[in-house]
Amino acid sequence: MPITVRVRDVMDQNVISIEADKSVSDAIKKMLQSGVWSLVVEKDGLPIGVVTERDTLRRCISKGLNPDKVKVEEIMSSPLITIEPDATLGEAMRRMVEKEIRRLYVVEHGKIIGRITQTGLFENMLNIMMALSTVPYQL
Repeated sequence: MPITVRVRDVMDQNVISIEADKSVSDAIKKMLQSGVWSLVVEKDGLPIGVVTERDTLRRCISKGLNPDKVKVEEIMSSPLITIEPDATLGEAMRRMVEKEIRRLYVVEHGKIIGRITQTGLFENMLNIMMALSTVPYQL
């Protein structure tokens, strides 16, 4: 009997957003305060992209730009790459590999309800494998 684990079963519901016109400094502060490494960038209440800690380092700091003056919309990645909550973990992994990304946003009825990261996927897959290894095998 196959075991299917869905994205909704392991997604992180802690999705934090920031307005597109906020500074990179504001984004870094918000990430640190919230304990996350990515923020959904919104404009007029709609998600338009994502800004990550890597974006801040690679597209702002490393180029010598002033994080107090650069807006998050100038360094964000867009569009958001999404997945349905009933997709399997295998589908999530495949999409991340194909798109060369580290996180997917979970969308249901047009609304972001969570996110799943490479680290979260790895942790959950490890937990599943450990649990399965304790199940006795019978012929």
